[in-house]
Amino acid sequence: MDLIGILIQVVISTVILSPALWISGRLIAGKDKAKFTDALWIVFLGSIINAVVGAFVGNLIATIILMIIWLALIKHFFDCGWIKAFVIAVAAVVIFAVVIALLAIIVAILGIATIAPWI
Repeated sequence: MDLIGILIQVVISTVILSPALWISGRLIAGKDKAKFTDALWIVFLGSIINAVVGAFVGNLIATIILMIIWLALIKHFFDCGWIKAFVIAVAAVVIFAVVIALLAIIVAILGIATIAPWI
């Protein structure tokens, strides 16, 4: 992947994933520890590290290393333990999946509503 592709990936990942991570961090770590800027930094740094490690190593060991790095970033920025960092990460995935599913349903309904008069 070239540098422009990596930059685009990092920016899009940061914009899309940060709100879900921030919400899960506020729910689990507390609003005093989980700031939105911390979520931005976690996703930004995690995406860059993911791109660099993924460019050189692309196997199961790299995936495990990256998971530990993401948990370490959450642990550091949200000032929590390893287990709480894992719970925050899982909650962020669930929140992200729910938001994406709701957006897909809304788009599907709007898409059908705009096509229906033509049928």
